[in-house]
Amino acid sequence: MNRSYLDWNATAPLRSEARQAMCDAMDLIGNPSSVHAEGRAAKTVLERARAQVAAALGAEGADIVFTSGATEAAALALAGRGLGGAGIEHDAVGAWCDADLPVSGDGLVEVSDPAGATLQLANSETGVIQDLPHGLAVSDMTQGFGKIPLAFNWSGCDMALVSAHKLGGPKGIGALVLKRGLDVAARIRGGGQEMGRRSGTENLIGIAGFGAAAEAAQQDLANGSWDRVEKLRNILEKALETSAKEIIFVGKSARRLPNTSCIVVPGWRGETQVMQMDLAGFAISAGSACSSGKVKASRVLRAMGYDDLAAGCAIRVSLGPATTEEEVLRFADTWLTRYRKYKAKAA
Repeated sequence: MNRSYLDWNATAPLRSEARQAMCDAMDLIGNPSSVHAEGRAAKTVLERARAQVAAALGAEGADIVFTSGATEAAALALAGRGLGGAGIEHDAVGAWCDADLPVSGDGLVEVSDPAGATLQLANSETGVIQDLPHGLAVSDMTQGFGKIPLAFNWSGCDMALVSAHKLGGPKGIGALVLKRGLDVAARIRGGGQEMGRRSGTENLIGIAGFGAAAEAAQQDLANGSWDRVEKLRNILEKALETSAKEIIFVGKSARRLPNTSCIVVPGWRGETQVMQMDLAGFAISAGSACSSGKVKASRVLRAMGYDDLAAGCAIRVSLGPATTEEEVLRFADTWLTRYRKYKAKAA
């Protein structure tokens, strides 16, 4: 079967640049903390990757603390702080904050006290982009990084969370970004690596891949790759709404990531659609992929005011630079065929 991968918000395919950087790093013998020549060679790769990630994030001069992913970065930034948050935050952030900030029907969050709050840059399920208030304590920039232009230094945020595999780097590596002069209490203690914030010998192979992926993602943005992706997303939505009149594109009236379409047909379960499309050769999802493989009603949509029925009927289609118009049109045709069968059975 000719499969089409349309779940880029869950994880992006590994970039060739990242793969090559990782293969090169595998040949390095030294520990980055060692002072001999082999150790210095490893340290050079580590710091090059740190500079690559900082440049892609617009975070030159900030501290880039490598972690095992955005989930660990969230724990490092948020544990014990009691920050306010919203019900649309990723589970990795929601586990550490109160869901007390109001969310509009368009998925936008009102923040009255930025210094006491965390707010994501873009939502993984709906693609809705937030206007980050100046002085924000923490922002999860994981989904926006690599898809839209951003500059941590201009955002006014104290800290940000990012992950490599969302932009074509390897899984299992991410970073906490700290405004210079700020500090966090280490949760993993030991040898004092990563400026004392995260001990343990660095994952040099993953870090090298992260740096290369970040640099390549920056080039994609500069070359207009995501503008082309946005056109494909709009083609998809137009094709679907022409024949499915009751279809809802969640957050469509707000500014969204260029690749994301959150689709609801009330009554047609999201998990059913995911399975049907999988059997037809398309990889999509029914919300965040970071819930241990569970398919359940979207708490993001519930926070936006959708009822349980609608929240349980959402699917997410997320495209990428490798997606073709042929794939998008084939998906639309296949989805509409299943939709008509659903309507005929429900009649």
